[in-house]
Amino acid sequence: MNLRDFHKMTTHLGNTGKMPVLFLGHGSPMNAIEDNEFVKGFRNLGEELERPHAILCVSAHWETKGTYVTAMDHPQTIHDFGGFPQALYDVQYPAPGSPELAKTTKDLITKTEVGLDYQWGLDHGSWSVVKHLYPIADVPIIQMSLDYTKPPLYHYELALELAALRNKGILIVGSGNMVHNLRMVAWDKVNGEPYGYDWAIEANEKMKAFILENNHSSLIDFRSQGKAFDLAIPTPEHYLPLLYAIALKEKNEDVSFFNDAPLGGSLSMTSLKIH
Repeated sequence: MNLRDFHKMTTHLGNTGKMPVLFLGHGSPMNAIEDNEFVKGFRNLGEELERPHAILCVSAHWETKGTYVTAMDHPQTIHDFGGFPQALYDVQYPAPGSPELAKTTKDLITKTEVGLDYQWGLDHGSWSVVKHLYPIADVPIIQMSLDYTKPPLYHYELALELAALRNKGILIVGSGNMVHNLRMVAWDKVNGEPYGYDWAIEANEKMKAFILENNHSSLIDFRSQGKAFDLAIPTPEHYLPLLYAIALKEKNEDVSFFNDAPLGGSLSMTSLKIH
């Protein structure tokens, strides 16, 4: 796509200063209704952020064969979990969608064919955290799926094609967890003081160091980083949204970490803002 085509396509968005990029460690769905240190971190972030024209969220909880973006006017609030209190299922986040942004995103990406989806909506990887940033639910939001058939480099390179949206007032959010091993959670320590196994802390610290060093190749090649990484990322879906965020970091930009704490031994809530 040439520059003229892009400007024509994004006229409805207008030009803005460069929006930040976020990676949010979303953790338990209960963060949607609890008032804890992580929720306070999300709220504080919301107070700092310039109001975007719209949000594009890449959530760990929408895996597809192929890449899709939600394109409906009114995305449903998806309660894609089980065994939680009724109060959580009662939560609705009625933010509007943006068919225009979906179409723009589809046309912007040349690496693959992007499909427009009218069935999905907003899963808890997006609404449970975005609701703390924009509680009135008045900022349009779309989701982009994770193609589970593709390797990490594919996701990183796909994210690079989204960069121009940052100058059009689009807040790009990756939502997952840098360390996410549910099989090894110490459930008796989930609600207490921050607690992480040695390997979880090691992996989390190395990831942060790679991010600060702009060592993206090591983050992409996470399967070659040793046992701590293997335990921290038993399956890739919660980690891949991080690659979408760091791919969009320019060399002169800063990274700020927040909610940087281990949870239940084998999870980390570490989140970051690229600005």
